[in-house]
Amino acid sequence: MSREALLIIDMLNDFVLQGAPLEVPETRGIIPAIKNEINKARTGGIPVIYVCDAHDNDDKEFTTFGWPPHAVNGTKGAEVVEELKPRENDIVIKKKTYSGFHNTKLDETLKDLGTDRLRLTGCVTHICIMFTASDAVLRDYKITVVEDGVAGLSKEDHDAAIRIMKNVLGVEIV
Repeated sequence: MSREALLIIDMLNDFVLQGAPLEVPETRGIIPAIKNEINKARTGGIPVIYVCDAHDNDDKEFTTFGWPPHAVNGTKGAEVVEELKPRENDIVIKKKTYSGFHNTKLDETLKDLGTDRLRLTGCVTHICIMFTASDAVLRDYKITVVEDGVAGLSKEDHDAAIRIMKNVLGVEIV
């Protein structure tokens, strides 16, 4: 039997709110599509999983990769935006890097749920969405990306990631 899970990736204050440290302005425009996906999932009994950056103060994303400090564990910036807040039965997985699978319990959680298909939403298309999709494909999950439910730092990067996920990883884009 096949079972799907909905992933909401990094829809956090430090990415979404105007003036946030790593603001991705397009994320505000995808909130309605993600809300719709969440409502469909909950109505259909599909697990809703939030995969969220939760960095340490001296995280290598800040010191080595050059990103500004963002989504520091325990701060308001690391919280899911108000419009998409998790409910009691939702699952929250904290991550420290681009892929939701790297050094997290995501794969174990999905296996415990009997999940073999993932529906991805959130940000950033060409970073956390694409790296999570890649790791998922390598673990034999079937992946769907909701195109109006993901946002990139630029249209060019977003479009490139969509092409790569579709043409290289075999991800379904809807």
